[in-house]
Amino acid sequence: MTGRLPGRGVRFLRARWRVVVRLGLWSVLETGQSFLIGYAPARALDDGFLAGRTATGLAWLGVAGLGVVVGAIGTARVYAAVAALVEPLRDRLVRRVVDRGVREADRGALSGLTQQVEIARDTFAGLVMVSRSFVFTCVGALAGLFSLAPLLLLVVLPPLAAGIGLFAATLRPLARRQEVFLAADEALADRLGAVCPGLRDITATGAQERMAADVGRLVDAEERAARSLARFGVVRVAALALGGQLPIVLLLATAPWLLKQGVTTGALVGALSYVTQSLLPALHNLVHGLGTSGSRLTVVLRRLAPEGGRGAGAGPSDESGAAEPPAPTSTRPPALALSSVTFAYGPTAVPVIEGLDLTLPAGSHLAVVGPSGIGKSTLTALVAGLLEPRGGTVRVAGEPVRGAGALARRVLIPQEAYVFTGTLAENLAHLRPDPVPEAELLAAAEAVGLLPLLEALGGPEGRVDPAALSAGERQLIALTRAHLSHAPLALLDEATCHLDPRAEERAERAFAARPGGTLIVVAHRITSARRADRVLMMDGRDTAYGTHDELVRCSARYRELVGAWAPVPHERSDPSLALRDPDGVDAVAGAGLAGDGRHVVAHGPVGQVQTPRDLGDGRPFRGEG
Repeated sequence: MTGRLPGRGVRFLRARWRVVVRLGLWSVLETGQSFLIGYAPARALDDGFLAGRTATGLAWLGVAGLGVVVGAIGTARVYAAVAALVEPLRDRLVRRVVDRGVREADRGALSGLTQQVEIARDTFAGLVMVSRSFVFTCVGALAGLFSLAPLLLLVVLPPLAAGIGLFAATLRPLARRQEVFLAADEALADRLGAVCPGLRDITATGAQERMAADVGRLVDAEERAARSLARFGVVRVAALALGGQLPIVLLLATAPWLLKQGVTTGALVGALSYVTQSLLPALHNLVHGLGTSGSRLTVVLRRLAPEGGRGAGAGPSDESGAAEPPAPTSTRPPALALSSVTFAYGPTAVPVIEGLDLTLPAGSHLAVVGPSGIGKSTLTALVAGLLEPRGGTVRVAGEPVRGAGALARRVLIPQEAYVFTGTLAENLAHLRPDPVPEAELLAAAEAVGLLPLLEALGGPEGRVDPAALSAGERQLIALTRAHLSHAPLALLDEATCHLDPRAEERAERAFAARPGGTLIVVAHRITSARRADRVLMMDGRDTAYGTHDELVRCSARYRELVGAWAPVPHERSDPSLALRDPDGVDAVAGAGLAGDGRHVVAHGPVGQVQTPRDLGDGRPFRGEG
């Protein structure tokens, strides 16, 4: 894998050769600055001050100052070119992390998205700046030394080359040791994350010594990795001393001989300026920047783009989708089968889902409903393989939920749709390994309801700016992307919450109509449940399953939920529950209520009771007053 990264980097830069050329052209100004930083003072001494021509000396110093100003202008323009290189890399890495995290159920994806991608982005930007500055600074400085006196190169160039060579030889072993250290640190953090919440149980079972020894081994492993990594700091210091500080000593030691060979005083001062003001700072930045950040970037890229993953051109995904169409089978297992599935967020937490059995044949349309926080999104995460049940099994088309076979048969569209910078066609065709014909793409857009936005953006090749899109528009793009995938099982986890009811109905019907497709919708409107073939009403231990009409008849909780969903006419303000609801409670207090002296006020504070003569018509309760 290590050998693949340079090749991928070359292809990445080759695809953006215009940006690289622009970066190089602006960097030429730095070469001029580096050239003048030694050449101008040398001329100011030899042709000006030492020759008694003060004006000439001041003029050359003015040229040196002008070179600094021009170099600063070039550096400012360089930042824009570097951004044009860095941001596409970041977008590509974000797409890969989302792809791996949601598609492949990698639990480390959140860390990758929030930390490792940003490390890669910042590190890559720093490396581009440091390496570019070193190359152009060296060119300018060495050209200046040659212009002043070729003999100066014989003094400066050999130790500089030796220092660079020594540093380059440490890069690969440094990257390996940094990766070992990172792995040891992650192993220790993972073990502590498991041990700390269970300290009470560890103490109760008398396992303190065993756990301490276990954690101690991980601490020792991280310490050894840190010591091994630190030893390479000594090598970096040696490389810096050899390439950047030894030339200063050699210039001073050989000064008498250089002067006898015709090197002027100004040229010798200019050479010292080149080494101290240009070469030494540039080498220092290279050694510390590339030595630490370069190896860190290698490690992060290796983790974000593991061997066997999709190529560098992989696009983004906020869905767990299929890379290839599922292979046909002689027998057709259920699209989804859950057997005694139990899940809880922690070893001592109350299960969110307990003993759930569910079988969906291919072609089903299921709506999942229930109160907020009851576990609907948890269920979709279990089906998507993002969470692992504490007990029971989840199988997609007969395959284990976290296996490659299930991966190719499901696509998850979450509430927050991910859309990336690029063309609309690139966004929509991401889950397809092969190019999508434009006619098929337009048909999917028409079915889901994306066509107006597609036309507004200028067609499939229109550019997508995620920040300029509304939440509903992003959801339509994600829905169409999933519709174009080969995955037969579609999981819509509040994926239409930002759409109006008509657009939501169109999108759901488009998924339900896919040949051989199975649809699971986490519903947030009663209309979604009415459209479904079956409804799963999640309510802890009172989970119910059936058609909408069956649940209305047999589930009081479902009737309550349906009542909460029902719209209230604008011309009147009624409670969500009908009078005399199934539990026998009057929803609204009114005249004629039978009472025993303490009647709860239906819409008053908790504990408030009705007293005599507080009814709407002013009459007392029966038998009171």
